[in-house]
Amino acid sequence: MERKTPGIMNAPWPVELDALTAAPEHHRLIMENEHVRVLETVLPPGERTRVHTHCWPATQYVKSAAHVVRYDGEGQVLFDSRKAGTLLQSDIVRWGEPLPPHSLENVDTVALRVISVEIKK
Repeated sequence: MERKTPGIMNAPWPVELDALTAAPEHHRLIMENEHVRVLETVLPPGERTRVHTHCWPATQYVKSAAHVVRYDGEGQVLFDSRKAGTLLQSDIVRWGEPLPPHSLENVDTVALRVISVEIKK
């Protein structure tokens, strides 16, 4: 039987793909309790995360935006911000739904920095 991420009802992804486990060099736990988990994501220029998931919806504070390419779990390009026409703004807050297996590559000259407050259900 495939293990699921703890605390996630009906999560289809193995616990081993959780961002803190699968890509710890780019995700850091700031705080966690029974209601929320707060992560800091830092992706330096030219780096790419390992394949990972985000199983909870989250409020995301983008401290520093960068052009990125998002890949699915098999390495196929899902999104390239350079082709989208606009760069995600720094110093904004946005909502994000849970993310299936993916990786993210920073194709900019500045680091991507995001604080995510994941809402546990």
